Amino acid sequence: MYGIKNCDTIKKARKWLDAENIEYRFHDYKKDGTDEALFKEWLSSLGWEPVINRRGTTWRKLPEEQRANMDNTSALAAMLENPSIIKRPLLVHDGKKTLGFKADEYENIFK
Repeated sequence: MYGIKNCDTIKKARKWLDAENIEYRFHDYKKDGTDEALFKEWLSSLGWEPVINRRGTTWRKLPEEQRANMDNTSALAAMLENPSIIKRPLLVHDGKKTLGFKADEYENIFK
């Protein structure tokens, strides 16, 4: 699981995983750093639209021109500069990537 420790959605996802006794590794972008190759792979497989959190303050703080012209290349630069812009959590399980947290989705993934 990838994200930022103090994110409320991360807290909910981790609480759910802990309650279900599911082992996981958590990568905190702020503490553990970012990985350009990994980000490129996410953008290649998912596209920038689902990976970039367009509801958060980090997105709203971007210049209008940058938001209007976003593509995988500019998304990568934004992700590396400020990983808070990445939708959270990004869960990778058995090679499948899931963005965000919904208990019923996680239940389907792990049951």
